[in-house]
Amino acid sequence: MKNTFGNAITVTLFGESHGPAIGAVLDGLPGGIKIDEEYIAARLTQRRPSGRISTARREPDRYEILSGVFNGYTTGTPLCIIIRNEDTRSKDYDSVSRLARPSHADLTAMYKYGGFEDYRGGGHFSGRITAALVAAGAVVMKALEDKGIIIGTHIKSCGGISDRDFGTAVWAEADIRSLAEADFPVLDGKTADEMEKKILTAAAEGDSVGGVLETLILGMPEGVGEPWFDTVEGMLAHAVFSVPAVKGIEFGAGFAIAEMRGSQANDCLRTDGKKIYTETNNSGGINGGITNGMPIVFRTAVKPTPSIFKEQRTVDIKSGENAVLSLNGRHDPAIVHRAGAVVNAVTAITLADLLAVRYGADWLRTGEKK
Repeated sequence: MKNTFGNAITVTLFGESHGPAIGAVLDGLPGGIKIDEEYIAARLTQRRPSGRISTARREPDRYEILSGVFNGYTTGTPLCIIIRNEDTRSKDYDSVSRLARPSHADLTAMYKYGGFEDYRGGGHFSGRITAALVAAGAVVMKALEDKGIIIGTHIKSCGGISDRDFGTAVWAEADIRSLAEADFPVLDGKTADEMEKKILTAAAEGDSVGGVLETLILGMPEGVGEPWFDTVEGMLAHAVFSVPAVKGIEFGAGFAIAEMRGSQANDCLRTDGKKIYTETNNSGGINGGITNGMPIVFRTAVKPTPSIFKEQRTVDIKSGENAVLSLNGRHDPAIVHRAGAVVNAVTAITLADLLAVRYGADWLRTGEKK
């Protein structure tokens, strides 16, 4: 059993959706990183459900740091954060103990844990656990921002509606800053209303929708990453695929690059006399698994929420007979707008780990390259 990610800086998750609490342990952080509690709370707010397009479960996400922080700074020992579950309705999941929900982890959890798993609200597989991941990621994300590395994610498309692209140069940074304040993470405010209408239409029909997130990373130093198994793409993909409902990821031009010729796909090199840069960024800021100094860009496919209110065919896993499932309870008609905060969190943890491998963990505090 493994619930830990990372090499030099690791994160371990624990807890269940309807258990007493969920939490995360960050290990490998250096001492001396300032903890900004308001920043952590703001990131949790972006993940928290709100409005008509989210689940009616309302958790305040009051986090507690149990260890690893003293006088407002990390100590260098394991940092443990917990968030207590306060709004559970376990009776809504009585039927799930027998009827596996299609495209959920109910069936695979039974295969892995032999029927001893906590099925309430998805148990350890629930998106609820991502609150702890966001809190831990916020600690690291703020440390990266203080060193000039900023991360932003917007909804590129949802329900057939597309948001505009990130701006270039100074506009890209402004876009990321604007997303840090957004409840619904889009760059063009007009698309937010259109996307929400699509989500509400699906909800009214007892259905759900998915979407595509696009993430931009600015300020990442060149030369970070490994050429084979710990490539930047590989490590980011590993982390992002750990986020519930993620089913695909592409970097730079992504799958579209397969339809280009080399003369179109290649990112030609130039210099301004101080720094080498590329004229285009089809490679998404990474070559040979290593950062090239350009912005890192990737897109993430988020599937429609599998908890829907239409009748679905399933199997009674206790009797082994075919059955029909009709769900009750509180479920999101879309989670793509909440998933952006989680993608930011795992991205920050991954980048911090890669930087610690390259320069040593103290880089997060000092910015000095060993």
